[in-house]
Amino acid sequence: MTRHLTLSALAVLFLFPLVWSGWASLEDPSDYLEMARFGEGLGTYATNSVLVSAMTVAGTLVVSALGGYAFARFDFPGKNLLFLATLAILMVPYATILIPLYVLLGFIGLQNSLVGLSLVFVMFQLPFALFMMRNAFEAIPRELEEAALVDGCGTFRAFSRILLHAVRPALVTVGLFAFLASWNDFFAPLILLNDGSSFTLPVAVVSMTQRTFGAIDYGMLQAGVMVMAVPCLVLFIVLQRHYVRGFMSGALRG
Repeated sequence: MTRHLTLSALAVLFLFPLVWSGWASLEDPSDYLEMARFGEGLGTYATNSVLVSAMTVAGTLVVSALGGYAFARFDFPGKNLLFLATLAILMVPYATILIPLYVLLGFIGLQNSLVGLSLVFVMFQLPFALFMMRNAFEAIPRELEEAALVDGCGTFRAFSRILLHAVRPALVTVGLFAFLASWNDFFAPLILLNDGSSFTLPVAVVSMTQRTFGAIDYGMLQAGVMVMAVPCLVLFIVLQRHYVRGFMSGALRG
């Protein structure tokens, strides 16, 4: 009984701000119409966010799956040092390297580019993603892979046909974290993008809500928050079973 009461209280505590935001955003439906007509149009900003999130998730999954498999299954010189160097990215303050990254993207022709922004997001997701995937692969018995090799599978085929299916919960967890980070991030797009037609939703929403002398249109802000929150809620509800299994089935072991 006590546990149920505690969980119910926590549910109310976490759901109340979301419900309040939804109710506040509907007080003046014209805010949604004004938001849809702002600048390049809501569709353009939403498309940019979808593209950035899709490229970030795809890049993070590919690199972390291959890297996690390599760290878990192969021994090579400097393996532990390289893994620690990757984790060391977490110790670098996020905002301090955005300007150097902006200059670097200019050298390779990806300045003010959604692809360049996605690469930056992938870089910052790699420490967590590699840690998750390495431990997920380490939790799989080596006998499963050895049996596949005996049956005639090559290393890559065993990896793609068998091991990836075994670590699917961890892949979902990594992909969901990568999506949330890229979908909701404001600071990196603000610094790395300078063309209004390339802005993502968080930057566009902040631009929409700013008024004269620093005043904020809170109705518009609440409408923008709901537009950004709905995809995250839908994804979490659909993938929550895999997401929880990603943490509970040994993905964070060790």
